[in-house]
Amino acid sequence: MEKVGYIRVSTKGQNEIRQVKEFEKLGIEEKNIYLDKESGAHFERIGYLYMKKRLRKGDILYLESIDRLGRNYKEIITEFKEITDKIGADIIVLDMSLLNTTKHKDLLGNFISDLVLQVLSFVSHKELENIKKRQKQGIKAAKERGVKFGRPSINFNTDLFYKEIKKWKEGKQTAVVTYQNLGISKSSFYKIVKMINFCKK
Repeated sequence: MEKVGYIRVSTKGQNEIRQVKEFEKLGIEEKNIYLDKESGAHFERIGYLYMKKRLRKGDILYLESIDRLGRNYKEIITEFKEITDKIGADIIVLDMSLLNTTKHKDLLGNFISDLVLQVLSFVSHKELENIKKRQKQGIKAAKERGVKFGRPSINFNTDLFYKEIKKWKEGKQTAVVTYQNLGISKSSFYKIVKMINFCKK
């Protein structure tokens, strides 16, 4: 049985350190903490997919809140059930004690948990819709003021990347040290590694 933590922050500007420290206090090892800095509108996130692929029966997945899992109502329900029913792992949502599948395993407990999950998932979904609406309004207003939008270019040092990856694969340094040396996030690191087929499928 492994304790696993999943963190999702919506933007590059949000800080995940508080959640990491909270998970560490629960005895979750750094290697078992997965992070995405992406929207919760979908589940095609590298960190999440990487975490889910490595979940095993009997593992416990910790989430700070249900909206860290995602913000798509139907997909939250589907993913929650797939992890608990198909994989056989448990889920503990820290800010909602009723969403703790290590407990409440009787019929009434399951009914209450399902009901709470449905309500919270719906609220999270509606909040995402409101966020998108406000973003569209903000972008429109900014464009009217002459603000230009676009992603800045990133200078990627291929030689440095392969040099650091080699050290990591040979066990000379941890993944954390590697992506910090490269100046990228954990999710970006694994995304690039996956793209160049270093990670086994």
